[in-house]
Amino acid sequence: MQKWFYRFFIELTNHRLSSAILKKFSQSRVSAILIPSYAKIYNINQAEMEKSLTEFPTLHDLFVRQLKKDSRQIDQTENTVISPVDAVIEETGIITDSKEMIVKNKRYQVAEMLGNEKSLAKYIGGTFLILYLSPSHYHRIHSPISGVITKQWELGQKSYPVNRLGLKYGRDPLSKNFRKITEIRVNDSSVAMVKVGAMFVNSIETTHKSDTVEKGEEIAYFTFGSTVILLFEKDRFTLHPEISPSTNIKVGEVLGILE
Repeated sequence: MQKWFYRFFIELTNHRLSSAILKKFSQSRVSAILIPSYAKIYNINQAEMEKSLTEFPTLHDLFVRQLKKDSRQIDQTENTVISPVDAVIEETGIITDSKEMIVKNKRYQVAEMLGNEKSLAKYIGGTFLILYLSPSHYHRIHSPISGVITKQWELGQKSYPVNRLGLKYGRDPLSKNFRKITEIRVNDSSVAMVKVGAMFVNSIETTHKSDTVEKGEEIAYFTFGSTVILLFEKDRFTLHPEISPSTNIKVGEVLGILE
């Protein structure tokens, strides 16, 4: 019964009223009563948390928890691209000449997802990776590479579920949900990082303010579990051979090599 409750309100609901109620509740001190059961149901690794469960005043504070220093090892090998989040690899593939990503046998228009034809042009024929964060995951987002942030923008208003059922049967959540997009340039290559909201219009909070960023540096966090999409230019990225759909990955682990 408890797991059903959490799945309904945290993973599946997208109605404005229920989302608003959940947001208000999760940020209230009353929500702290659910912290122990939430941590148990989602098997949260308490050993790596910066604080103990009893130190979180609200359920929201647990969602956006920090980890202990050095709990994630950032690969510093030159030209490696690391995972920006703790997540499950949902899909990898090539952006087609028709400007589409095929995810769970469903076609997504990358032009609609980015909302910018000029930005899209450089990624046609390039690689995409989709990383899904469940409610059990650490929700902080880090930079996959070191470089210069050349552009950031926001799109979308509503947020539909982005779990596997949402990707397969939902209303194009990757291209319609509220999202914050960051382009990072390293040498002469660009990487687009699309942070897709799962619930609430304001479910993505930016924490990094500088124009430059270091690999592994925190740049934002999700209020609830969601999805990060990485887009690479054609012939500029080689996927690590061990990366495939359903692979579990953590911040700092290698996704591939930037050519």
